[in-house]
Amino acid sequence: MKIRILIADDHALFREGIRALLSGYEDLEVVGEAADGREAIEQAKRGRPDIVLMDIAMPGLGGLEATLELKRLLPQVKILILTQYENREYLYRFLK
Repeated sequence: MKIRILIADDHALFREGIRALLSGYEDLEVVGEAADGREAIEQAKRGRPDIVLMDIAMPGLGGLEATLELKRLLPQVKILILTQYENREYLYRFLK
């Protein structure tokens, strides 16, 4: 059984790179991509991923807000937060 992955990041080149990297693994399947938080939620509802790779800094609905909504809608989904931020307090506030 393949692990289903959704990639949510506002940089298309980054999404393409991650997709290419993951395509080398037979047990992983990218079921969707999203450029913002709202699109990530819609893609997750359709694709039912096991894991979401979520950038926290996206335009519109950000990744942290999308994460909270996804955990409410699809509590079984695991979310891996991607960030370049070094401010841990910013993240801890949403992880509580």
